[in-house]
Amino acid sequence: MDNSLSTTPTEIKRIEQVTGTIKVRGVNHYYEWIRQPGTTEKPVMVFVHGWGGSSRYWRSTAEALSDNYDCLLYDLRGFGRSKLPEDNLSLSYELEEYAEDLKVLLDGLKLEKVYMNSHSMGASIGALFSTMYPEKLERSILTCNGIFEYNKLAFAAFHKLGGYVVKFRYNWFLKVPFAPRLFMARFLHRPIDKLEKIAFLEDFLLADYEAVSGTIYTSVSKKAVETMPKKFAEISVPTLLVSGEKDIIIPAEMGQEAARLNDKIEYVEMAKTAHFPMLEDKETYLTKVKEFLSL
Repeated sequence: MDNSLSTTPTEIKRIEQVTGTIKVRGVNHYYEWIRQPGTTEKPVMVFVHGWGGSSRYWRSTAEALSDNYDCLLYDLRGFGRSKLPEDNLSLSYELEEYAEDLKVLLDGLKLEKVYMNSHSMGASIGALFSTMYPEKLERSILTCNGIFEYNKLAFAAFHKLGGYVVKFRYNWFLKVPFAPRLFMARFLHRPIDKLEKIAFLEDFLLADYEAVSGTIYTSVSKKAVETMPKKFAEISVPTLLVSGEKDIIIPAEMGQEAARLNDKIEYVEMAKTAHFPMLEDKETYLTKVKEFLSL
């Protein structure tokens, strides 16, 4: 008798990536599907990225959830590969307008009801969408978001600094040693893959000026401070709010305050992570998300 141990190769998950564009309110929006080929149709989870980025940083999360969901990633208007047209648009850069973009995108792709995972500024869009179109959502995940307190001087300083940062963007930054690491330093507590850091810097440098500068003023504003608490209180769909313990962009206390406004919001704080917990501690993030989704 052969007493040697026999092993079977670990099954490798096959991922299908299908890309496309769809015109949404005058702008060609880039989108991609992350799903497993040859499987039956699954519920859809749509991912919304944050300021200065693109849907690229959601790919690893989407791939991990593709066992249970067909994952839809898209680039917000003026970010990533959703470039603004040369003709002037009548649309503003208010976050409610971006929530409306999402509604039109889902309707254009004939998606009646979805799950949603949104991040940072994208999670503000997600919270607004939750109150504007609750009938479109099964469940919502808001990652790194919360309620700001208004400080006129601090906001003015933030807008001034942000304006300089946005104005002076040059592609040669990508050739500077350690530039991606320096660019991401404020956003991270734990290291992430080098290629992900490079992708973040690329996305920021390539974002349309009007969009990246316009959303600085609409996402951090007196209006947002006055509006968002009401919107968090109005959310009627089951929602998970995930904060990073070490986040200095949107501190965890802001997430706690938002969650206290509504018993529909379940709050989770991830230890030793900052503004990108889904990349800094992928395993814990996925565990918390799957628990919320009852997977």
